[in-house]
Amino acid sequence: MTLLLAGDIGGTKTILRLVESENSLLLKTLYEESFKSADFPDLVPMVTRFLDNTNSTTPEKACFAIAGPVVENTAKLTNLSWYLDIARLTKELGILSMCLINDFAAVGYGIFGLTKQDLLTLQVGTIKSEAPMAVIGAGTGLGQGFLIKQGYQYQVFPSEGGHTDFAPRNELEFQLLQYLITKHQVERVSVERVVSGLGIVSIYQFLRDRNIETETPEIGEAVRKWEQGEADKNIDIGAIIGNAALNKSDKLSVQTMELFVSAYGAEAGNLALKLLPYGGLYIAGGIAPKILPLIQNGSFLTSFTQKGRMSSLLAEIPVHIILNEQVGLIGAALCADRL
Repeated sequence: MTLLLAGDIGGTKTILRLVESENSLLLKTLYEESFKSADFPDLVPMVTRFLDNTNSTTPEKACFAIAGPVVENTAKLTNLSWYLDIARLTKELGILSMCLINDFAAVGYGIFGLTKQDLLTLQVGTIKSEAPMAVIGAGTGLGQGFLIKQGYQYQVFPSEGGHTDFAPRNELEFQLLQYLITKHQVERVSVERVVSGLGIVSIYQFLRDRNIETETPEIGEAVRKWEQGEADKNIDIGAIIGNAALNKSDKLSVQTMELFVSAYGAEAGNLALKLLPYGGLYIAGGIAPKILPLIQNGSFLTSFTQKGRMSSLLAEIPVHIILNEQVGLIGAALCADRL
């Protein structure tokens, strides 16, 4: 048995998990703890406190998933002053085998630790065992990645596909594109500006400012407070709009989420066209599990498969929503086990 340390490091919260490995797919959680990232000047004192709390021996291997790019085993977190370097971490923590991976790469590894209960299948498709797999997930941003089979294992590759250009498909989306270019004074608009938590708010603002639908006082006031910086920083305004759409209590929120889900499905289809992931396309991120009825109503898959002459190809790709919010932590543990 091997003792592993897995971490999911974010600008706000970091979760550490001590895991016992019997084989590559049988991991037993021994201890888990969540920390406020800003309470620590660096990862080392956090890990030290965590291991002291476990009363265990030093883990043999460790993997930390980082919300940001990892370059040559180093990472600088966007919302923290932390600079992580594997050589330094190995020396100071005394863990012999360690790695840093992008948080979306961790989701890719985590797929192999999920159960049937952790997934909701949108499209059964036809699985091809040697084909690539793909991961896409809207949350704070829009993550994308892919997996290629090499021998008996899959190699996981992150990407920055969320920063490709937003491609409008109809008159309304062309108007949205022009609105965002003008509002943000930019020359181009990435798909992440539309398909993300902030994208939900941008779509709402666009529909509101174009007087396409009247907003209700409650949602309108919440959005204005957010726009003016008066809202609690912990309030997720995109979630408020999403909930209003789920409850059908605000017509503007309903139209916002219809456009969002359609754009999300279209971008998932774009990713699928590039990779043909007959091994499965997995939808991760924090938004999809919270708006399941809106994604299941058909518009997501319609936009996903609506690719002209290539539509029949996409109709055969298995599409799943990941319901387990800790898939990244699971992936970090599985990646550590491979070291």
